Amino acid sequence: MQEQQSLWVFMAQQSGKLWEQTMAHIGLTCISLLIAVVIGLPLGIWIARQSKAAWLVLGIAGVLQTIPSIALLGFMIPLLGIGALPAITALFLYALLPIIRNTYTGITGVDPSVTESARGMGMTARQVLVSVELPLAMPVILAGIRTATVINVGVATLAAYIAAGGLGEFIFGGIALNNTQMILAGAIPSALLAILLDFLLSLLQKTGLKRMRKVSVILPVLLLALSSFYLIPISGGKLLGGFTPEFMGREDGYLGLKSKYKLDIPTVVISDAVMYKAAFEKKLDVISGYSTDGRLKAFDLITLEDDRHIFPPYYAAPLIRVETLRRYPELQAVLEQLSGFINDSLMTDLNYRVDYLKQTPEKVAHEFLIRKGLYKSPLNGNAGTIRLGSKIFAEQYILIQMYKELIEGNTDLKVVTKTGLGGTKICFDALANNEIDMYPEYTGTGLLAILKADNKKLAELGGNREKVYEYVKTEFAKQYNLQWLKPIGFNNAYALMMRRTQAQSLNIQTITDLKNYATNGNHRH
Repeated sequence: MQEQQSLWVFMAQQSGKLWEQTMAHIGLTCISLLIAVVIGLPLGIWIARQSKAAWLVLGIAGVLQTIPSIALLGFMIPLLGIGALPAITALFLYALLPIIRNTYTGITGVDPSVTESARGMGMTARQVLVSVELPLAMPVILAGIRTATVINVGVATLAAYIAAGGLGEFIFGGIALNNTQMILAGAIPSALLAILLDFLLSLLQKTGLKRMRKVSVILPVLLLALSSFYLIPISGGKLLGGFTPEFMGREDGYLGLKSKYKLDIPTVVISDAVMYKAAFEKKLDVISGYSTDGRLKAFDLITLEDDRHIFPPYYAAPLIRVETLRRYPELQAVLEQLSGFINDSLMTDLNYRVDYLKQTPEKVAHEFLIRKGLYKSPLNGNAGTIRLGSKIFAEQYILIQMYKELIEGNTDLKVVTKTGLGGTKICFDALANNEIDMYPEYTGTGLLAILKADNKKLAELGGNREKVYEYVKTEFAKQYNLQWLKPIGFNNAYALMMRRTQAQSLNIQTITDLKNYATNGNHRH
């Protein structure tokens, strides 16, 4: 009951944003559906006439349907950038198959004797199609449109991945922050929307044959009206920010920017995978990034100085289960071999090789260990298995590969890697629940995202690297039975980033400068 109550409280608090996202979700679904009907219906009619082409058209549409939605969006980004256009294109492609197939099935399923009678009465081929075949086939065609609608409502949640809005913003944010209320606030309206649109279309489908002509007019008008619910995000002339779902919900993220800096700029939610390129291509002006990310160098971005210190130190260190260390005490010395070997600039360079030069994390990690004299050939031992986990970005993949090679070269242990576990809470919960044994974590993330230190504690620690490390080490051991090993040496802090040329032309060096510029109502450059 408490869970249910807190969900309704959360939805009431977020009602404005929830309504905005629902409208965007309806619009995205209906725009793509309208385009799919406009293109799919004539294609279905054409292959009903040209049966030799049917297998080819249906085959291509079928292949498009089998491509995973995340992959399809990934293909769209290099071609169409971020935002509404790639999202609508991907949704349109998903809606094509059921519409084409059902149009083809509906028309070829009309009794030939009926069409022959119509022709015998002197009807032209066009009149037979409009007055006989389409009205008779309409229930089957509408069944296809219903299927396409339900598919698109579900897939449209992924539009938030590329800054196109919709209810996926809540879902992705909830997953990143392990916030059940946030996930449900996006998932429940999405499910209700699918049921409602399917129900409305079922009413049209049940309309009698005499009214089928009216349905053929009502449906496009209805889709057009619902399409207008989607307003393509425009920054209103001001700077436009693009932040990850996790950053949007963290105190050391957008919440802190609003409370401590009073920063208020138009924002879109976007995946970490595409936001750097979006900034480089001038689709976004400000992004949330990581100070050692190789894409800073690749896309000529700069970090803004955090002059009010909302970002604590984020020194990376192995976070491991105490039980694992007790069972395999040799692990600690092995995992701490990296300590002191990697500073900020070196980590940035390693990330650059993966993020921009497209070298594999395995190759980059392996070459680094060889260069530093840390690599040893695997002993291929069988004394036990260590499960290493990672979050879903290049730096973590590189570190995990280094730890894998160090463990296999220095101990008789085998290593299993579980990379790409998503955001902080997913990795942390996997560790706490004994699904992995170790993953690299950051002291600032441990302090704010997991321990949720209050303002008094933050003031006491004062952003001091050693104090923050000792505090998280003590509290994690006490509260979770997890141990922080020695820090690796680099500080991968959260940071706000801008294009170097833009920041210089606007004379923005600090986050306060950004806030002042945004407040003065200046326009995008």
